[in-house]
Amino acid sequence: MQSDLLLITPPFTQLNTPYPATAYIKGFLNTKGISSNQADLGIEVILALFSKKGLSDLIRRGGGIKHLSENAKRIISLWEEYLKTIDSVISFLQGKNPTLALQICQEDYLPEASRFAQLEELDWAFGAMGTQDKAKHLATLYLEDISDFIVECIDPNFGFSRYAERLGRSANSFDELYEAINQEPTYIDKILIDILKSRIEEVQPKLFLISVPFPGNLYAAFRCAKFVKQNYPHIKISMGGGFPNTELRSLSDKRVFEFFDYITLDDGELPIELLCNAVLKNGEFNLYKRTFLLENGEVVYKNDALRNDYKQADVGTPDYSDLQLDNYISVIEIVNPMHRMWSDGRWNKLTMAHGCYWGKCTFCDISLDYIKIYEPIAAKQIVDRIEVLVEQTGQNGFHFVDEAAPPALMREVALEILRRKISVTWWTNIRFEKSFTGDLCLLLKASGCIAVSGGLEVASDRLLKLIDKGVTVEQVAKVTRNFTEAGIMVHAYLMYGYPTQTVQETVDSLEMVRQLFEAGVLQSGFWHQFAMTAHSPVGLYPEKFGVIKETEEIGTFANNDINYTDKTGIDHNKFSFGLKKSLFNFMHGICFDYKLQDWFDFKIPRTTIPSNFINKALVDNENFNVKPTAKIIWLGGKPTTEIFTKSKKGNTWEMMTLNFHSKKETFSIQTNRKEGEWLVVILEKISVSNEQTLNFQEVKADFEIAIEHFELFWYSKPIHILREFGLLVL
Repeated sequence: MQSDLLLITPPFTQLNTPYPATAYIKGFLNTKGISSNQADLGIEVILALFSKKGLSDLIRRGGGIKHLSENAKRIISLWEEYLKTIDSVISFLQGKNPTLALQICQEDYLPEASRFAQLEELDWAFGAMGTQDKAKHLATLYLEDISDFIVECIDPNFGFSRYAERLGRSANSFDELYEAINQEPTYIDKILIDILKSRIEEVQPKLFLISVPFPGNLYAAFRCAKFVKQNYPHIKISMGGGFPNTELRSLSDKRVFEFFDYITLDDGELPIELLCNAVLKNGEFNLYKRTFLLENGEVVYKNDALRNDYKQADVGTPDYSDLQLDNYISVIEIVNPMHRMWSDGRWNKLTMAHGCYWGKCTFCDISLDYIKIYEPIAAKQIVDRIEVLVEQTGQNGFHFVDEAAPPALMREVALEILRRKISVTWWTNIRFEKSFTGDLCLLLKASGCIAVSGGLEVASDRLLKLIDKGVTVEQVAKVTRNFTEAGIMVHAYLMYGYPTQTVQETVDSLEMVRQLFEAGVLQSGFWHQFAMTAHSPVGLYPEKFGVIKETEEIGTFANNDINYTDKTGIDHNKFSFGLKKSLFNFMHGICFDYKLQDWFDFKIPRTTIPSNFINKALVDNENFNVKPTAKIIWLGGKPTTEIFTKSKKGNTWEMMTLNFHSKKETFSIQTNRKEGEWLVVILEKISVSNEQTLNFQEVKADFEIAIEHFELFWYSKPIHILREFGLLVL
């Protein structure tokens, strides 16, 4: 289908779901009546490579190499088995051939090379897994064996979610990447170019947009641009996305523009609309927004359009059409439950709010627009977009890709989902702040929230203050408990090596993490070593954080990661293995009784954290006072009622039994008749399906029209039981 624009994501991002940037831009272009087509070349290259034909071509290229590893020799000797099974395995991972799981799990179906050596270690971890999940994991190991063969014999830069990533990481100079692009295309490059060629000829675009979210997409982006520039010189080419937004803000190397005509930064909607005006309407005088281009042989940055960026309400709903949604493959690479969600299952990506409502963390790129400019979208509009995407894609799984989803907006979105009676499954990134009460977590769970991830960073109150995280470890413990008790999985991002962090603080941080897992309030985590970036407060004002930049020189190409020395002189690298190994065990509920010293092969100090610190923080000191403005919501259904008479010492009075049916069980409460009749009416009024909500003050006033002592009733046993079954204070 011919279109004015072709938007692509180059190899490789995720195998299970499309990266959303092109879908966001296509949705915006639809609102402007600009025709576009999109493609995820990553999944298309993978499917061409991991097929009977693809593997047949591979063996012809890699089979004659001398000096192979024992592993590669084994794979070559089993190649007929790989050819026999590959198409069925890919079909299984696409969800089209579920019965194959039974055969895969018998462990005599797939050829096995070195990746399967880890299976014995993982048996205990997968003990409770179902057949489909275990088969997915075995099939993933099988693909990784083939990947190892490709890396050894065909293309050393190959990786499932990163291609030639080393060339894109902190490439202050363009030299190495330029040299690589000008070498003969690799076998995988040729597959990519064949697919791109057919897409270009089918769409015949005038403007070719390449989204580069990560360093691992950069090499392939330049490969695609070079092919189009050489073979279709009339097509203008632009790059945008996460990589240029963070890395190319001071670009000055002219050679980049041998491949690209434009590079745009930050929100792409307005810059791309202006490029369309320049390219499609071919005006003599053009305005640009946040755009690099070559003018009179020099790199110039144009930001001369006075128009403001589009509000989030006006950018349209992401449009996933053109993408091969049925062909993505779900893999289970590792046992980490949160990382598994990244690679298993199809997720529609949406945003609740642009930017970060906190916007203070000192390690974060808070000086850049994508974080600095906070703009939430109305809950009704978010749920409108949910409904459109469910209709368009047939998938009801959503990953909200916010920097940190705002609790108040999450509440309104959850209420709107429940009011509309739609069934969705969703997860997002949050800050562990005290707004996430037990009741709010129960509401989120009822609306379909299954998991949250958030930054605990360094589990030390001194460092959390230095980071300006706005939370304490004690608060994180309580919030993670609230999510866990509601049945929502919690993943914590953990950090080590933050400027001025002492060895003692690293050890104490590990002890905090150990206690959080032992208390059962964290289910997943991952340790990252601190990296200093140019656009974060630490990178902008290093002297405030006790670090010294190793070089002040700005490169001509990528500039974001900064090499630095920490005045403490501590080698934080040496903690990496012990921190990650201990976490792996804690995630599986074991080794809590190990001494922290057991995880390291060098001497560490004893922890200064009391062994009951987290348990003490979790002892419920719940504040019984309810704010008059708090919303009161009932998640349950209508009760059936029975009247009966009670007698005591010659007095009789009427009582009422209210019988409720929750999804799991039936329960009853008893009150006097007057209170029971009021309760039946008020539960109808505060039902989650109602558009209007009542707050605590309004419920109290309604009660006191005819009955006295509302507080006594509110703290009585019947209300306590209803609180356990879905009477929420928000």
